[in-house]
Amino acid sequence: MSEIKMITGTAVPVYGNDIDTDRIIPARFLRCVSFDGLGEHAFEDDRAGEKAKGKTHPFDDARFKGAKVLVANSNFGCGSSREHAPQAIYRWGVRAIVAVSYSEIFYGNTVAMGMPCVHVSPEDAQAIQALVESDPSVEVSVDIEGNCVKVAGKSFASTIPEGPRKQFLSGGWDATSELLADFQDIETVASRLPYVNQFA
Repeated sequence: MSEIKMITGTAVPVYGNDIDTDRIIPARFLRCVSFDGLGEHAFEDDRAGEKAKGKTHPFDDARFKGAKVLVANSNFGCGSSREHAPQAIYRWGVRAIVAVSYSEIFYGNTVAMGMPCVHVSPEDAQAIQALVESDPSVEVSVDIEGNCVKVAGKSFASTIPEGPRKQFLSGGWDATSELLADFQDIETVASRLPYVNQFA
């Protein structure tokens, strides 16, 4: 199973509170058979809106290309429960999120796909965003084991609920791997079930 103890890489700051799942991935992109290709449409309408105003959305900003950590503010991922939202962020390249707070359903979807989301204070979220903005090449380390976010020689306290934290540290977030780890036991039980093996 895949343990996740730390995610390190450059970061992309996404500003504002209450960024909902429709902004992360607009509803018209939900009509897909798989999640492939969703990454290129992450924040599609926000990006177009910024472009129309002569501005650049962080997901279009070349300075943040290849970022593995997204740094946001409060109530990130609120709105409808679409799992496409964290999938779009993940497929854009993000592997961990740092924010003040999250929607509960969005948070659960990120855990299920192995993308840690840690909590920091509002002041620390803004401080990390400012550090990344001033130097987009700086690496950000999201330390699940140490409960902190490290950037530019500074350490910011972070929290993650103990259940998900244990899942990431043990690899237990990966339900498929857990299932396959005991597959012989599953086959043994299945072999005794008449509705599996005893049909003529």
